[in-house]
Amino acid sequence: MYGIVAHFDQVTEEYIKTIWKELSELSISTYAEEVRDRRPHFTLASYNRLDEEAFIRKFAKFFESKFEVSVEMSSLGTFMKTGLLFLAPTPTIGLLTFHEIYHQTFAEFADLPDSMYHPKKWVPHCTLANRLSSENLNEALNYCSQRIEKIQARIAEVSIIKMINHSTVPIIHSCYLRRQVSYPSNRPAK
Repeated sequence: MYGIVAHFDQVTEEYIKTIWKELSELSISTYAEEVRDRRPHFTLASYNRLDEEAFIRKFAKFFESKFEVSVEMSSLGTFMKTGLLFLAPTPTIGLLTFHEIYHQTFAEFADLPDSMYHPKKWVPHCTLANRLSSENLNEALNYCSQRIEKIQARIAEVSIIKMINHSTVPIIHSCYLRRQVSYPSNRPAK
């Protein structure tokens, strides 16, 4: 099983990791500790099987010219009957277009027709905790709704991950996205 995940800028990543650590210290969730080297992310796509070499070639070529995507996360959510708590981004045209173009470009690799990551089904989210009891879900929601401020983030990197087992999910290839260059209004762009 493979996943395509969008990682955030370093400041956002460290902020979310701090929340994970606090939830663990409060004995609410051990989500961050369940997978070695887990990083905060949005999952963009999933695949059962891949020709890794061909996919990585196309993936690297596709992302070499892509720019970072700004996202604002100001909502918490859950999926019914999952015990999962997540940060939700505002679904901007930029984010949804980024996801849609990815899926159009990699349609030939799609092998999971019922994937929750297809553009018409996708609910972008960054997991904070999962497999929680009702009591722990309430605790996590109460804690996070008081602790977390609105997050202005950037999708800065996109990676291919491969699930080996439930605790080992290495990144097998990663691409950093290009930073948007902004110029002061009194200086012309070159």
